[in-house]
Amino acid sequence: MKPWQELVRVWKAEGLAAAKDRADTFSVYPKSLHEAEGSLLFITKEPQQRRLAVAGAGPMQQLFHGVKETADDTVVKLADMDHENCQALRGYFGFTKPRAFGRQGTSMGLGDRLGLASPGHIATVQGTGVRPVLAQQSMRELDLTGRTYDDVLDAASWAVFQEGYHEGFGADGDHLKNAADIQMALDIGYSMITLDCSDHIDNTVVDASEEEMEVKFAQLTAEEAAVAEQYIGVDFQLQSGTVINFTERQFKRAFLIYKEMISFTKHIYDTVIGPCGRDVDFEVSIDETASPTLPEEHFLVARELHQRGVAVNSLAPRFCGEFQKGIDYIGDLTEFEKEFVIHAGIAEHFGYKLSIHSGSDKFSVFPIIGKHTNGRVHVKTAGTSWLEAMRVVAEHDPGLYREIHQFALDHFAEALKIYKVTTDLDKIPDVWSMKDQDLPGLMDHNDARQLIHITYGLILQDRTNGRYTFNDRLYDLWQQSEEEYKQVLQKHIGRHMQELGVEETN
Repeated sequence: MKPWQELVRVWKAEGLAAAKDRADTFSVYPKSLHEAEGSLLFITKEPQQRRLAVAGAGPMQQLFHGVKETADDTVVKLADMDHENCQALRGYFGFTKPRAFGRQGTSMGLGDRLGLASPGHIATVQGTGVRPVLAQQSMRELDLTGRTYDDVLDAASWAVFQEGYHEGFGADGDHLKNAADIQMALDIGYSMITLDCSDHIDNTVVDASEEEMEVKFAQLTAEEAAVAEQYIGVDFQLQSGTVINFTERQFKRAFLIYKEMISFTKHIYDTVIGPCGRDVDFEVSIDETASPTLPEEHFLVARELHQRGVAVNSLAPRFCGEFQKGIDYIGDLTEFEKEFVIHAGIAEHFGYKLSIHSGSDKFSVFPIIGKHTNGRVHVKTAGTSWLEAMRVVAEHDPGLYREIHQFALDHFAEALKIYKVTTDLDKIPDVWSMKDQDLPGLMDHNDARQLIHITYGLILQDRTNGRYTFNDRLYDLWQQSEEEYKQVLQKHIGRHMQELGVEETN
């Protein structure tokens, strides 16, 4: 008799409570046990796969496709954890569908590039009040990992069911740039859209001379030019008491940089976000710019969107200093805090969350962010969970890690075409001369972290003679080490929340 068959026998004879009490002895995920319509549902831990088991002759049998077996006299359908069955799961169990969180509270984007990190993410946020956006991917990340938005959402939904997490999660179509991609994400069921406005921000104005700005301003329509009267020489007092005002030059610079971005955001909101017929966390990203977002620029963007009826849930400026991938903040902390206070005040004034992009591992600024947002903030992470997965690889298969590390070195220049980092390869120790037990420590070394961080897509997608070079071996290792991966994520993502000042609620 298979262990899960014995679990079904216990359920039939003694009920759900008894089955839950003894579930961890039956090679299933204990928290996945759910009763519905006279059936018991749970996820099995089988040697080469996981499957959804539906025990009992009730109507739940008809929701999922799979093969039928028995446990004594009880019919059990074993359903593959595929897209069709996940759609059925979301259709019945509402807690496995993503939801919008609105403008209040602390939320974290916990990008899972592998489809394996959500159990660890859930364990980390549970009991803290932090609202997790478990499914979070950009089109770039999908291209680099060979996944789809369906894949990303399905992985999150299955994880939520597996972990018995009923507190709600979000799904973010991250850094989307056009209406078609946004509509696609909404149609799939994503609850958050991050609009990447970088293609509509005029970076040529940043270093333009007075004469060049005058020429550009003279080309505005009369309606556009008239906006100046609302800003130049006007004092705007925020709820925090900070006063924002514009000289003529400050206004012209800000308006010329962002006017097309404001119009584009209005268009997307009116044609895609607003008409979708359900709550959506709409985030506006202006962080992909040539220079930091000045406070008066942030204010102008926020006020113009508000004036035009665009309901923003969160907004991501580009802050001073550098938010590079996978390492701590680079810059002057005093200057950062001075400007951040104003940015936080602007977000508070207009009632939305401030969003922190490339938020992985920015430990030195997290206390500042937590203090001045009063817990109303969205922090995005992604690559750091991939790095923790590679820490597990270095711990359990040093030879495989060395192969991957060498591959990353050989392909680093290719990855630099996509990501901007200041990695110094010469500072990274030679993995071939390092002791096995020292390899996991590379994930605490800034330059090694960035090396592995930005080459993830090349590593996962590389093929030799038509077969994956690393992918299959990596996933086999991670599946065998799922509890350890869960624990390292709890430790590492947990540190993010601790530095932000998040406290347990129970």
